[in-house]
This record gives sequence, C-alpha cells and structure tokens, in this order.
Amino acid sequence: MDWNFETLTAAQRHKLLSGLVVPRPIALVTTVGASGVVNAAPFSFFNVLGEDPPALIISIGHREPGDGPAAQSSVALKDTARNIAENGQFVVHLVDEAITERMHGCSLAFAPEVSEVERVGFTTAPSRTVAPPRIVEAPVAMECRLHSRLALGNHDLIIGVITWLHVRDGLVEPDSLRVRLDDYHAVGRLSGSRYVRTRDLFSIDAKAFAPKS
Repeated sequence: MDWNFETLTAAQRHKLLSGLVVPRPIALVTTVGASGVVNAAPFSFFNVLGEDPPALIISIGHREPGDGPAAQSSVALKDTARNIAENGQFVVHLVDEAITERMHGCSLAFAPEVSEVERVGFTTAPSRTVAPPRIVEAPVAMECRLHSRLALGNHDLIIGVITWLHVRDGLVEPDSLRVRLDDYHAVGRLSGSRYVRTRDLFSIDAKAFAPKS
C-alpha cells in the first residue's frame, strides 16, 4: 500500500505518521504563563539535535477550532508554545513508567489559568537557570532557553538550548557518565493513548557485518 501525501488531509497524514513512526520519546514540558500559572504538556514530536550546542526540538501543533477553552481560531497557539514565545524559557522532562499516567493527564485541554502540574499531583522544585520549575518526579529534566522558533504549517518548531540537566540519583554512573539502563524505565509514545515500555533490551555486534580480511 502507498499514499500520495499531496492528496491526503492533514488529519490523515497525522494518523499515518504518528502510527508508523514509533516509538517516539516524550517531552513533558513545563512553562510559565504571564499570570504566573505553571503549565505542563506532553509532546512526542520531539528529539535531541546534538551536543554542541546541546539542543533539542519540539513540534507543537496549533489548536484546532473548539480545541479547549482557550481556542479562538485555527491558528491559536497552545499554552506551551505561547508561553515559550513570550519568555523563551521552558523545562523538558523525560517520562518513565512511574509518571506515565500523570503525564497523560497533562494532555487534557485545560484552561490557561489551570495548572496541569497541580491537577495531576506533580511536585515542583525551582530550576537553576530558567523561571519555569522542574517536576521532581520526572527521571530527567532539561532546563532550556529558546534558540529559535519556526512556523511550519500548523505546527510551531521550537529549538531550545539545554542550560542545565537534572537526573534522578542512581541513573548515571558518576565517573563514566554511562546511563544505567536497567534502572531507567523510559516510556515511548505509539499513537492515541497507547505507549510502550523499554524494558526489552538487546545488543547487536556490528563486527558481524565487517568486511572479511
């Protein structure tokens, strides 16, 4: 089967892409609005871009008409994108099994004056370099400052530079900086409300494909 993407609707393309490009890492992003409310929202069109500078990218879709109390038009920004555009600061958290349900709860369309962090029962702590707080229960938190923002169709592409990294004690070897994957039970996004665990690990010996001498 194949499809000409130029003839499909955006919704059809999204259904195919989000269902096939899996698993995707999840960015649970905290921001602060103009009124001081701490917003939290998950996004799975997300990944790191490199280490020099240490950068990541998040693709945030616009609200559709009627999508939540704050939606006014087809180009209304979601709270996260609006807050980042206004103050250029955010914190990206990675998601493990322990916080998956609360992360999913943050995806509901709350009014801007409602803090998803408080609604789902997360605990926050002050960040070191940015105003938005970090979520204590998350295994990893990356404080970020906005590098650039690009409008791409019905999405905002947010590129951030990581200024500070928080990792749960015991997940990283202090000397080698090797991540203890047996203790880091990250969760990936499939599609809809379906997720995947990362406990099934395996290694591949690339030497099997080396040229014979």
